[in-house]
Amino acid sequence: MRMKAPVNPNLAILSLAVGTFAIGSGEFAMMGLLPDVARSLGATIPQCGNIVSAYAIGVVIGAPLVSLAVTRLSRKHTLMILMTWFALTNILGTLAHSIWSLEFWRFLAGLGHGTLFGGSALVAASLAPPGKQGRAVGHVFTGLTVANVIGAPFATFAGAYVSWRLSYLIVGAIALLATLMMTLCLPSDAPRRGHSILNELDLFRRRQIWYVLGVVMLGCGGMFCVYTYVSAALLHVTHVPAWSIPLYLSLWGIGMVVGAYAGSIAIDRNPFAATVGAFIWNIVTLSVFALALPWVWPVTGAVFLLGGTIALGPAMQMRLMAVAGEAQTMAASMNHAAFNMANAIGAWVGAIFLASGFGYAWTGWGGAAIAALGLLLFLFATAAEKRDMAREQRTETV
Repeated sequence: MRMKAPVNPNLAILSLAVGTFAIGSGEFAMMGLLPDVARSLGATIPQCGNIVSAYAIGVVIGAPLVSLAVTRLSRKHTLMILMTWFALTNILGTLAHSIWSLEFWRFLAGLGHGTLFGGSALVAASLAPPGKQGRAVGHVFTGLTVANVIGAPFATFAGAYVSWRLSYLIVGAIALLATLMMTLCLPSDAPRRGHSILNELDLFRRRQIWYVLGVVMLGCGGMFCVYTYVSAALLHVTHVPAWSIPLYLSLWGIGMVVGAYAGSIAIDRNPFAATVGAFIWNIVTLSVFALALPWVWPVTGAVFLLGGTIALGPAMQMRLMAVAGEAQTMAASMNHAAFNMANAIGAWVGAIFLASGFGYAWTGWGGAAIAALGLLLFLFATAAEKRDMAREQRTETV
């Protein structure tokens, strides 16, 4: 269902992008803040990796449950409520004084993430003309990518020189600003009273949905295997100065902006080729990072190239929306559940390598292996879909 056109579509899209900027800043800031959080809470960096996983698990659990809870609400009211929740949980999380309490608040903050991001993508697509939905979804992802250019690096800087708590107070304030902008700028839409929980649950009867979710978990898990520990890797292996870490995170973010933009255009032209290309990019750049890590200039280039791995996100968002039928809210939310499951998988695999003494370069090799598995699953799923379509055509002919 298309939403009624707003007075200013650009402002409506901007309000969504500010929301995804807040979400992205809150999610990705923790990777750069791990050393500061570890010092503050008296823990090791691998232990603090579980804080990243706690948020991701919150997203995975919250995506289906929250989507069911808001089934009959209007999309505008859903986004406003969940953005307020995100703001409050980030602000209250600054009161944590142990790893366990911080994990608890990060878990709560992640509960609405999937429905927030997915709902924003659906609203953006509903406002776009035919043939440009991929670019509209890409604009929503722009907030996430810009968060890696400005939000996460600034949070890392604030954490290094003031406290990680200040970083998350700022994230909460930006989320409240996004709520206000959504209230003023998004078009009103009617509650979906005729839409039932069963409509959304029907999504999980579709085999292709499970394939896509698996592809997202593996395809994006490789990126998080490196990103979770990139600050520590640059400090301890490349031996860059601490003040340069925010700059490296900004460089990664710039690569994400370029990757998301190029990927969204490619999706509108050829979704299959765009997805395969994104996977190949992931595998190659993760391997390059592993090789380049000991040297400053080569690893600097690798960090920029790694930002392009985000192109897989919009591709999978559009794929899920295409195969979801009427369960659009659930599908859009589950994409981000899978994306954050990838976050948890990547952090977990990286922690195993580090705890086993393999070294930070193995986060790159492990990430490349995970991404390669994702590509194989995507090709298998595509072949399975073609076989199913051929079988249906033969049945109709008979």
